[in-house]
Amino acid sequence: MRTLALAALALMLTAPAPAHAQAPENPVQENIQIGLSTDRVSITTDFSGADLTIFGALDNADPLVSRQGRYDVIVVLEGPPRPVVVRKKTRVLGMWINTQSETFLNVPVSYSLATSRALQDITYPENYRQMALGSENVTVTPYDRNGDAATITEFTAALRERKRASGLYSERIGGVQFLSQNLFRASLHLAPNVPVGTHRARAFLFKNGAFIKENSAQLVITKAGFEQSIYRYAQTNGLAYGIFAVLLAFLTGWLGRLIFRKD
Repeated sequence: MRTLALAALALMLTAPAPAHAQAPENPVQENIQIGLSTDRVSITTDFSGADLTIFGALDNADPLVSRQGRYDVIVVLEGPPRPVVVRKKTRVLGMWINTQSETFLNVPVSYSLATSRALQDITYPENYRQMALGSENVTVTPYDRNGDAATITEFTAALRERKRASGLYSERIGGVQFLSQNLFRASLHLAPNVPVGTHRARAFLFKNGAFIKENSAQLVITKAGFEQSIYRYAQTNGLAYGIFAVLLAFLTGWLGRLIFRKD
């Protein structure tokens, strides 16, 4: 009997643990969702810029982290990528002429950013560079990658500066506001000269300085009214539109000469 009891005890000790005694699974990671106040913006001749509102929510957010304000959100509205030529003017014999140029590929034509806090309070600079977040970190690729490094750096800085000066590249610190522990609202600015095309809104979630998740949505910007008719005609009848523009310039100059000439 003693031998049987010992054998039974050994079987109990080596038997697998019941299902409820297994180690718990990893908790579900936080996620971020966004929705635009409108997915289409029409630009008319009197368009002077506008603010775009983006709403969002955090899924599976940790209540303790939310109460401590350790979640941060960065929202970006990025315009369609296009090639850009940057030219440098030099004074020659009293005249300013283009002496150098650099072509860049797939440059976002516009870039607006809104944050929940100051950038330095959200995460580290190397993370922004790695994720191409912020107007200073937007990916800018030169056509001639083997060109002079100093020249490429100079023209890259000039490109970013011109974009900011024209209002196409902008940053709004504090533009993201939490309405509750899980809901937030972001306000981004559309410049008066915002280009038409399909723009992409992207939202980045950070927790204690670490990147967690990203989500995106699309915004279509189009021209409307008489300006849209001219735009469509120019796109489908480029040669005729170019000839008309030249004739109109000659006519305007001739009329100006008649009106303002001195007898």
